[in-house]
Amino acid sequence: MAVTTDFSPFSDDSAYALGGGITLSIVEEHEAIVLGSMIASMEPWAGYPYPPEALIRFLGQSETGAPRYAIRSDGILCGALTVRTNWFRGPYIQLLALAPTAQGRGLGARLLALVASEARRGRDRNVWVAATSTNTDAIRFYERHGFQRTAAIEGLVSDDHTEVLLRLRLRY
Repeated sequence: MAVTTDFSPFSDDSAYALGGGITLSIVEEHEAIVLGSMIASMEPWAGYPYPPEALIRFLGQSETGAPRYAIRSDGILCGALTVRTNWFRGPYIQLLALAPTAQGRGLGARLLALVASEARRGRDRNVWVAATSTNTDAIRFYERHGFQRTAAIEGLVSDDHTEVLLRLRLRY
């Protein structure tokens, strides 16, 4: 698949080149296996009732309006981004997971900037994300990038977890 910049935002065949060796492309079956196993071993997913097989199935699915992207840094598979494109007047980042070796290098900030840029192109008003309340590093990360807490939702993913819903209001 050729990486282009002339495409519909978050279309099912979109690929992105973010510069600096960072690329996103639709998850392929062999990538779903690697990513699902990697993500299942990381917090907060390791604490959820989702075995690797469930994450592999999720990442390997093709769903209109909810593309699943494999993230590569210098050609090395290092994470996944899934985006539900039309959710409360803007995209919802359903999953953003980076291998520990890919964290702390500005990659997450670049991914958030991409999602916000694509949302602006679509004239959306918001970008949404939820993080487990115990995942304080993730919540701080989103807040540093302009997201604000909007709700706490108990029992959304599992009965013993609370999810924090965060919103980035887009300004024009």
